[in-house]
Amino acid sequence: MNDNQKKYSIDDKQTKRNLIFYPIGTLGRDMVYSLFTNFILLYVLFTRNLTTSQLMAVTGIMIGARIFDALNDPIMGNIIERTRTRWGKFKPWMVIGILTTCVVVYLAFNVRLEGWPFIWFFGIIYFSYSITYTMHDISYWGMLPALGSEKDTRDKLTARTNLVAGIGAGLAGLFIPMFTTGSKAIGGNTQSAYGVLSLLFCILAPLFFSFTIFGVKENRSYMDKPAPKINIKKIITTITGNDQLMWVSLIFLLQEIGATLVMGGLGSTFVYFRFGYDGGLYSLFSTIGLSASGVLLLAYPRLSSRWRRKELTKAFGIVAFFGYILMLFAGFILDGMLSFWLITIGYMISQLGQNCFYIILMISIMNTVEYNEYKKGTRDEAIIASLRPFLTKFTSAIVVLLTTLTYIAFGVTNYTNQISTLEKQTSMGIITEAEKLSMVHNVLSQVDIAQSNGLLVVMSVIPGLMLFIGYKLYKKYYILDEEEYDRIVEEIRARN
Repeated sequence: MNDNQKKYSIDDKQTKRNLIFYPIGTLGRDMVYSLFTNFILLYVLFTRNLTTSQLMAVTGIMIGARIFDALNDPIMGNIIERTRTRWGKFKPWMVIGILTTCVVVYLAFNVRLEGWPFIWFFGIIYFSYSITYTMHDISYWGMLPALGSEKDTRDKLTARTNLVAGIGAGLAGLFIPMFTTGSKAIGGNTQSAYGVLSLLFCILAPLFFSFTIFGVKENRSYMDKPAPKINIKKIITTITGNDQLMWVSLIFLLQEIGATLVMGGLGSTFVYFRFGYDGGLYSLFSTIGLSASGVLLLAYPRLSSRWRRKELTKAFGIVAFFGYILMLFAGFILDGMLSFWLITIGYMISQLGQNCFYIILMISIMNTVEYNEYKKGTRDEAIIASLRPFLTKFTSAIVVLLTTLTYIAFGVTNYTNQISTLEKQTSMGIITEAEKLSMVHNVLSQVDIAQSNGLLVVMSVIPGLMLFIGYKLYKKYYILDEEEYDRIVEEIRARN
């Protein structure tokens, strides 16, 4: 180890601190992300009476903002690469980003406008969120490769961080529907409930993020190097010049479309339409559905020590397909609560397979940092790390489009507009909460079984297809397996 490596090396004690404080920082952050990304469209549907043109405007804003956000990610990654401060290049953007994001999210759920003025406000808020969230998301994930290149450390960091992120999303998925829909809604109506929860989440997010900001130390060897120039050419050449990054990015995009389609709104709408307007039921569906993922994330380091990544993708891919088949069987053949529980179990099994593939793809993306250094002599962590949120947001745009088209195809807004009117009447004191729930029940009783079955087909067949295509591409084109990655790391060390 040369003097420069010793200067910026991370000792065992700090590594242990990083393994604790880096993952825990994302807990509140992912609660905010889940609230805004997974529930904003549902919030709009159930609190605003939208015409078809207004719904399409909302959809256009969400797609446009997320594509803009996705394109902005590599630019933000380049800006971070150029940042040089006494706190490093990651932490300043983490602080600025998390605080501004919380302000934007609070306003999104607490400003009450209607009609086209609301659509204009929604556009401003959504694009603002795209900018502010990118600041701390790129810097947070960009820091991870700088916390250690050893396989064991990176596997543990990835698994633990995704576990905590899953806990944050799971808690949001549990509490948001439970306390915003049905008899347990805070304040007796959906609008008030979302306002209170947004305030709570926006307080928790920076508090948890402070563990990472103050408790984590990364390798700052980049501080001795001149800051690279900010230019689009650098971003493009870094991405397109790394063939493994290009392939794994495409595979990640396909996997994320399938994995997030249910939580993008289709899952909650299906549960309400088929089993009733009860937020507690959807909380059970989402929480149980994602619970197996926590077990997987805890077990992944041990699994990866016994089996190769491509072996794991095949095995857990089969598991996921079984889950989707169970969902379809339970939805088409059974009814009542037995149908609900088997659909929920099927979703849990499918997510077990999806999340194993997700972790493997996360590690595969990060491993292209060393591949980039091996080929070009530069790591470019922030730019490469920006691809993950870039793809996540681009995926989100596709999911919004698929969700909206599904809603239009199966006439979902015919029912949500009626429910939205009842929610507003409750918030204004025109009708009681009990009267609202009774009227909502009457509205949902009009939903045809073919409409809810249509939603079920979309949320099971499309994810299964995306997973299958992604696995085939990963098996054929991704070459950075365990042996090849270790060889590259050793050669880089020998060069230094």
